[in-house]
Amino acid sequence: MRNSNIACLVLQDGTSLHGRLAGSAKSVAGEVVFNTGMVGYTEALTDPSYRGQILVLTYPLVGNYGVPPHFESEKIQAAALVVSELASEYSHAAAQKSLPQWLQEQGIPCLSGIDTRALTKRLRHAGVMLGRLVVEGEDIALEDPNERNLVADVSVRERVVYPGSGKTVVLVDCGCKESILTELRARGLTVIRVPWDYDFLQEDFDAVLVSNGPGDPAACAATVDNVRRALAASRPVFGICLGHQLLALAAGARTYKLKFGHRGHNQPCREEGTERCYITSQNHGYAVDADTLPLGWEAWFTNANDGSNEGMRHRTRPFMSVQFHPEAAPGPVDSARLFDEFVSMMR
Repeated sequence: MRNSNIACLVLQDGTSLHGRLAGSAKSVAGEVVFNTGMVGYTEALTDPSYRGQILVLTYPLVGNYGVPPHFESEKIQAAALVVSELASEYSHAAAQKSLPQWLQEQGIPCLSGIDTRALTKRLRHAGVMLGRLVVEGEDIALEDPNERNLVADVSVRERVVYPGSGKTVVLVDCGCKESILTELRARGLTVIRVPWDYDFLQEDFDAVLVSNGPGDPAACAATVDNVRRALAASRPVFGICLGHQLLALAAGARTYKLKFGHRGHNQPCREEGTERCYITSQNHGYAVDADTLPLGWEAWFTNANDGSNEGMRHRTRPFMSVQFHPEAAPGPVDSARLFDEFVSMMR
């Protein structure tokens, strides 16, 4: 007889970790990644950039403040959740339910009772790897989510307009966090939100923002082509996270996959040419190779931990991008000023 309370995380290298099952009792496969944030599990789980991933949270107690309505999309995007201890009791003035209840409603399995510190050390040493969360009595094959176009899964299906009183921005939705839209609208901008492969050059607009999103930037050839045309027309362009990588590809640079990525709220980024270091919120597995930036472009931010590129800008034209999330949510607001810089580029 199947025990529906037991499940196992099986990594690509054969490592098996047994734990207690909460949420949905189903087997799933995905890319196993870790996030070092101390808070923000509702924002992380609903962030479209986690599409196709089994999310490991390193903070030892998860769920203690329940589920306040702090979402980055309309549903949980991660394939599964892995934690050390899952709280069923919670305390938060705005919480609407417990984390286990929410996971169950959303059909997302959660494995608790796992030594997430040991698991994270393994992923740091070997690199992120594929994995399977297997419910007892079931099985599922390994699947690399990066082999498909994950952006097509999470982008809006049709054009949406959010009226404002200021300039007009095309928001290319590659899996956009709602917090990015909130920051744009807070500055009075009219936002035209379009699908990842939409030909936005036909619109009447003042600037373009290319959003965050999941997976390998190489899968978004249509976006890269449209952004390349926007660059040729000298329209102001701002890229965030995946948008940073897509802008780099459009400019002629290259991207590569990081060993274990950056996912958390405390990544230090140095602004080139200054003594300033920003503490940033991040969620990405790919990066831009700064050595391949073409003539006219320069590195803008650099990760103080591993030296990877965290931003770039053009020396003379209105193009800029960052690998981190200036909208934070959750996380520090050190770099929120970048949205104001973006607005100033439209004048």
